[in-house]
Amino acid sequence: MKDATDADLIQEYKRSGKLDVLAALYQRYMNLVYGVCLKYFDEDASKDAVMQIFEELIEKLKVHEVQNFKSWLHVLSRNHCLMKLRSMKNKESKQVSIDDNLVMENGEIAHHDNGTSLEDNLQAMEKCLETLPEEQKRSVDLFYLKEKSYREVSALTGYDMNKVKSYIQNGKRNLKNCMDQHA
Repeated sequence: MKDATDADLIQEYKRSGKLDVLAALYQRYMNLVYGVCLKYFDEDASKDAVMQIFEELIEKLKVHEVQNFKSWLHVLSRNHCLMKLRSMKNKESKQVSIDDNLVMENGEIAHHDNGTSLEDNLQAMEKCLETLPEEQKRSVDLFYLKEKSYREVSALTGYDMNKVKSYIQNGKRNLKNCMDQHA
């Protein structure tokens, strides 16, 4: 397997599904993957990410046509790290918003002093989202609620990348203004 090219190993893995073939291919680039992960995480989290990327690779390599494995793996690794960071950021912000509301022992969320609950805020946000122009609504929904990247939003909507960024920024501002009016 050491003399086999990346393309040979990919074809063999797709044909046989043997993890040792994939492991031999991945082993060639583990240092690259680890280096990419170190740009985003500490050593322990990077080691975990290297293993998670391998697990991701098991499925993704079966369905993608890969011409240059090294470049493709670099992009896959970077995207994995960015999605992990976004996921961590979202968990933190959700935790903060839940902590902002008092959670009672029975699990119900107590109302703020001003009488608005998390449910009220969510309903207001849904109403405000409906008032946005279609491009902003679609871009904001994909970016924030469906957790897509700018590039993915652009690909899904057909909007230019700069337009996507503008729609998201303006949509966020318009949502905030609308929410402030409801408060």
